[in-house]
Amino acid sequence: MTNRPTLEFFFDYSSPFSYLAATQVEALCARSGATLVWRPFLLGGLFQAIGAPMVPVLEFSEPKRRHALADAYRWADHWGVPFAWPSRFPMRTILPLRVALAAGDLHVPFTHATFRAYWSADRDIADESVVREIAASTGLPPETFAKASSPPVKDALKKNGEEAAARGACGAPSFFVRHPSHGDDLYFWGQDRLGLVEKALGGWRPRSG
Repeated sequence: MTNRPTLEFFFDYSSPFSYLAATQVEALCARSGATLVWRPFLLGGLFQAIGAPMVPVLEFSEPKRRHALADAYRWADHWGVPFAWPSRFPMRTILPLRVALAAGDLHVPFTHATFRAYWSADRDIADESVVREIAASTGLPPETFAKASSPPVKDALKKNGEEAAARGACGAPSFFVRHPSHGDDLYFWGQDRLGLVEKALGGWRPRSG
């Protein structure tokens, strides 16, 4: 236990709302004096583990699907960040997720650039040449790719997903907040809950949940 609150941010590049959350979490933690822990994980693996549809939005009714799309654009406008629904969806993200884990603390610029590449520039982030270009442009060492295909990194990505499921995560983005005043993890799902996340980082503990 430290004297600083902690925010664990479970994300997958395939999730539009993970992208939107990623544009806000660093400033949110700076305001809250919190430690931010980025947790790349494979959303499809979580869905498989909890028995959810592999691509939930495709299971929505047409009115709900239209609203979900409109909601993503509205939140992007609210946050003032670029957004365009990609021509390739869903997207296989296992390679960039492994690269992020292999990069360690150096992954943050790569993560932001990867999110923008997919959710703003409509690039194919399953394409190794695209991921290599993003990695190079954000200063990742060349050896990061060899490390990304190593058993420890592959295992780490799998374990992140297993941990998310074990802790009750149901989608992405998922947030776990721990505050030194009580030490319990509070779970929030969805970037539209960032206001509650920030409140929890300030010590708020809801009556239930």
